[in-house]
Amino acid sequence: MINKQNLWFLTLFTLILVLSIYYITMPNDLLTKANNTSISEKNKTKKTIEDASSLTAMRVNLDEERETEKTELQKQLTDEDMSSQEKNNAYEKLKYLNEVKGKEETYEKNIKKQYKLDCFVKMDNSNVSVVCVSNKHDNALANNIMRLIQKDNNEKLYITVKFQKS
Repeated sequence: MINKQNLWFLTLFTLILVLSIYYITMPNDLLTKANNTSISEKNKTKKTIEDASSLTAMRVNLDEERETEKTELQKQLTDEDMSSQEKNNAYEKLKYLNEVKGKEETYEKNIKKQYKLDCFVKMDNSNVSVVCVSNKHDNALANNIMRLIQKDNNEKLYITVKFQKS
């Protein structure tokens, strides 16, 4: 005969088991919905790029590239057929992309704060591209921007600075 305590235990255990199975199967459904949503959002952003400034267009293009790369990496993380080493590599790459985005934003803020210039910064491994909006193309200013970026890094960076007329 089953007493009340055992009955409650079985009921709660069954509930936890059902919720666990639902949770495990849920990410695949969410990923497909997120991908469909992001496709429609990309179409809207492509239309608005035409009206935006060139710096904003560069930022949006870079964000779109990185977002597609992130979704691919997230798919790899949730793929059951991938080995743990491949999942670790995907996780490390995701972490690296987030670090790079943070550094780019920091460099843009520092340049704007110190030199009062709107700019776009793109990092790709040890290559850093900087595009500044300025009517004056000054070599000394370019060197100062390069020093500003290099001083925060221990490893050698290959930095290019381009000036664009406003």
